[in-house]
Amino acid sequence: MSTKPPACAASLPLTAPAASNRYDYNYLTDYSQASTALAEEVALGIAYNGINQAVMLVSPTDLEDFIVGFSLGNGIITSLDDIYDLKLKGQGAAINAEVEISSRAFWNLKNQRRQLAGTSGCGLCGVEALDQALPQLDALPGAPLPPVHWLEGLRQRMDDFQPLGQYCGAVHAALFMNNQGELLLGREDIGRHNALDKLIGALLRQQINPEGGLAIVTSRCSLELIQKVLRAGIQTLVSLSSPTGLALQWARRHNLNLIHIPKHSAPRVYSPVLEN
Repeated sequence: MSTKPPACAASLPLTAPAASNRYDYNYLTDYSQASTALAEEVALGIAYNGINQAVMLVSPTDLEDFIVGFSLGNGIITSLDDIYDLKLKGQGAAINAEVEISSRAFWNLKNQRRQLAGTSGCGLCGVEALDQALPQLDALPGAPLPPVHWLEGLRQRMDDFQPLGQYCGAVHAALFMNNQGELLLGREDIGRHNALDKLIGALLRQQINPEGGLAIVTSRCSLELIQKVLRAGIQTLVSLSSPTGLALQWARRHNLNLIHIPKHSAPRVYSPVLEN
């Protein structure tokens, strides 16, 4: 029996652009010139066992984390053990990822019978059937809500985990807080679901147990984000923007703690339903 190659070993050459570059612009009032930093994006093609599966527009950072999280969040793999090898190739705005996955995972992938054409704005592009958009997922066992002091001043504390956003803006962030209320890591991307995929991939690759912890997203909270954290086994999701109605229904149905932190009022617990 052959030894499994190390997972997620990026291959060279890979020449992606910087996460942000400076660009000139002119003011409309007097045509004077200045420059500013803008977030970059690349087209990332992902192939599993030689079969093209998706093309995603992503920020060119933490690509290995993204691919692992994307694979789990879309039900292609069930654990990091399903990925045998991961190679990144390309240059400029076009990057290719060649992912070798287990026979079991590849069989599941072929059964999905879909081609995803992803963008930074839509999480369900290319899904061909309703049962793929609304899959049957296991409910979580349920977990206590986090103490309120864990969330105090959270918006300000998150700044240290958003260097790209602080520098040039135009990106979303996803962060993980452990079961002691400590912010451990964060990931950023032009796509809100991409940022969460990167975070989930980082947790898997760094073997961080999500039990008792929570994921935090800076973006609106819609259904595909709920599905991703359910598959990752994260039991609490905190959003800085309101959830959609369908996201709320899924959170309650699957025992996911769902909390919204408005800018100027106390955290709102949407799931579970609490009694006075």
